[in-house]
Amino acid sequence: MSGSEALFLCRCLLVVTTVRLGLTLFSYNRVRGMVTRLNAHQCASMGELRLVAWGVAAAARFVPGATCLTQALSGQYLLARQGNASEIRIGIERGTGEQLKAHAWLVSDNHIVLGGSVDGFAHLVDHGSR
Repeated sequence: MSGSEALFLCRCLLVVTTVRLGLTLFSYNRVRGMVTRLNAHQCASMGELRLVAWGVAAAARFVPGATCLTQALSGQYLLARQGNASEIRIGIERGTGEQLKAHAWLVSDNHIVLGGSVDGFAHLVDHGSR
């Protein structure tokens, strides 16, 4: 791992930890408001998307309770800091019966950055950084 990758991983760890703590202490809308206040309108390159996906996923392994929502908000913040637009897509799993299972993805320019496949989920809402 290069020095710049190690530094980026440390930044990701700080962001994931902060977002996780924020979601524990405050509402989702308040944390999302802090993330989306950054002016982000351009499309990220595939390299930037891959770097954010790698950094957030790696950092989340060290943060207890770093759910898909924590990771999506963290990735959105990191992209927005570079001026890159993204949105958080929230859905529920189909056919779960009485038990509701929700999931969050980070999407940028129709590319899923974090959260895996959307197969088997019904789309509920998108929260963008635009």
